[in-house]
Amino acid sequence: MAQNTIENDTAHAAERTPVALLGLGTMGAALARTWLAAGHPLTVWNRTAARAEALGGEGATVAGTAAEAVAANTLIVLCLLDDASIGDVLGESATDTGIDLTGRDVVNLTTSTPAQARARAEWARERGARYLDGGIMAVPPMVGVPQAGGYVFYSGSQDLFDRHRATLAVPLATTYVGEDAGFAALHDIALLSAMYGMLAGAAHAFALVRKEDIDPATLAPLLADWLTAMAPSVHRTADQLRTGDYTTGVVSTLAMQVAGTPTFLDTAEQQGVSPELLTPYFDLMRRRLAEEGSADEDLTGVVDLLLR
Repeated sequence: MAQNTIENDTAHAAERTPVALLGLGTMGAALARTWLAAGHPLTVWNRTAARAEALGGEGATVAGTAAEAVAANTLIVLCLLDDASIGDVLGESATDTGIDLTGRDVVNLTTSTPAQARARAEWARERGARYLDGGIMAVPPMVGVPQAGGYVFYSGSQDLFDRHRATLAVPLATTYVGEDAGFAALHDIALLSAMYGMLAGAAHAFALVRKEDIDPATLAPLLADWLTAMAPSVHRTADQLRTGDYTTGVVSTLAMQVAGTPTFLDTAEQQGVSPELLTPYFDLMRRRLAEEGSADEDLTGVVDLLLR
């Protein structure tokens, strides 16, 4: 029975897709260790060789050059510093580094803009490679921990995504968002932009009570509960943007909310707090209200004002 178990495990391991990973920063190293733990044959390369050597001691094959790493496997995962680093490491053309990408499946997890991702997709195609772009919605401690909720947006070739879905899902869950290679980066930045807006509001809230005899720790759960309660409003905004009707389901009209903004600004002044995190949004609200027929709308019209 034990022999059969060993044979089954060996056969299963043989079926696991080999991965070549270029880039072993904090995120890259976390990805590497998760693939290794799952039994995937892994080839690694990093500009700082010591990082790769550390993983070599954990079972990875260390490539001496980026070209060696690319040549080792069909599935090539990039987790480099930025888009410019890709060109530095792999070359901006098929002739400037000697690295042959023909027949390779390139999965780019390097943080980039939608335009950069689309350009990289064309770059890969011109060099005979297939391309998939990824936007990581996680921090390194979440990698390999399914209950942490981290995942990666993927966009580009649907066939390529389907081919490697199981392997890509080992470190983090996967969410495919379309054939347009720029969509993963776009979704990534859209969600992170919303996060920074939330953090800006929280920073203002904490500043308001900072000089008072109020423990920030008592405000924190109230903030968390309030933001959680408000979060579902994004569904109403999405419905209104889709239909073009900004007055359906309005809870508090734009006119009412603009009328209330002086209270927020006066409170900030009285508490000795700069209103600079609030005033840009309030200015947009007032601009939208100045447009005919907008008084009974929701805040959704602000979205249209942001478009250039």
